[in-house]
Amino acid sequence: MAKGFILDLDGTVYVEEKILDGVKESIEYLRQCGHKVVFFTNKSIATRNDYVKKLRGLGIDASIEDVINSNYITAMFLKEKMTPEEAVYVIGEAALFEELQNEGIRLTTVPREANYVVLGWDREFNYRKLNDAYQAWAANNAMIIATNPDRTCPMMDGQLPDCGSIIGAFEGTTGKPVDYIMGKPSKLAADIVIRDILKLTPADCYIVGDRLETDIRMGIDHGIQTVLVMSGITTEEMVKTSIHKPSYVLPSMKEIHQLQIS
Repeated sequence: MAKGFILDLDGTVYVEEKILDGVKESIEYLRQCGHKVVFFTNKSIATRNDYVKKLRGLGIDASIEDVINSNYITAMFLKEKMTPEEAVYVIGEAALFEELQNEGIRLTTVPREANYVVLGWDREFNYRKLNDAYQAWAANNAMIIATNPDRTCPMMDGQLPDCGSIIGAFEGTTGKPVDYIMGKPSKLAADIVIRDILKLTPADCYIVGDRLETDIRMGIDHGIQTVLVMSGITTEEMVKTSIHKPSYVLPSMKEIHQLQIS
């Protein structure tokens, strides 16, 4: 029976512009076995089309239907929640704005007009943006939505602060947690990828990733089998001390054929 494989990108398939050893062959192996493969990243600074181009450039066959990111999950959530007259104030980069607008989400640059605030990874984040988001919350009781909870993003020479740092700044200002987090490990994200895209049951799916608190937690929370790869940010010590215990631990995607898939 065909299974579904949800593959993280950064630290799992590639790091920056370098594909990790054996990944292309492992994806081909899964597909040749008849399994469904999709790619799911929390990173909000590139569009789904950008990821399709990048994967193809690395020699991996991919279409827009194969790629999910936190921007897409955010747009789907807002489409369901918003009324036509409501608007969203966004902290983020061009990719997030583009994908929200492509889905017909009404945006505003005026904080007091905002019914929702979306917090994404923004490498030009500053005090003005933080204050604008705060004013939307304080004056208009705007709902606060974050694209993803990742604290950092892996790079070849270390890590960079990700959306988690912006969530921290906002929560430090309001003294309250954001209302929703859209990407992994949220239930909304799990439901969209399992039910709407793979069209399988959670028990028939595997999530493969390098982060315990997002990839592995999403699997555990929602009944998906979990595969931690040690090619990203997670260390052996982190595995030992984490409350999120994966079903399998592999050195990298190269060893995916070792799984006992039934």
